[in-house]
Amino acid sequence: MVRSSRWSSSDAALRAVQVAFDVEQQVIEAVRFAAFENQLSPSDQIRKILGLPCTSKPVRPRLTVTLSDADYAVLAERFAIDVEDKRRIKEVLHQELINFSKKQVTPKK
Repeated sequence: MVRSSRWSSSDAALRAVQVAFDVEQQVIEAVRFAAFENQLSPSDQIRKILGLPCTSKPVRPRLTVTLSDADYAVLAERFAIDVEDKRRIKEVLHQELINFSKKQVTPKK
């Protein structure tokens, strides 16, 4: 069988296996904190700890949250915005996060 060179580069990715570690909360928190401090994903931080190469490209920092229709309804009422104006709700939430961050004390490195 002749393999296309286009697909041969994905062979290694197809053979990769995700490994999960059942560890104490203290270990999880330490890895997450180190990842945050090093601006890495938790997965890349684990690879760094284990002495493996990190091949991930830097990604745009972002926060995500999943909002249901009920969540949008609560937020629309809270901020007096039309529940259908999800773009405006998102803008207000963005500003709320900025306001929150300004009130936080950032640890010094």
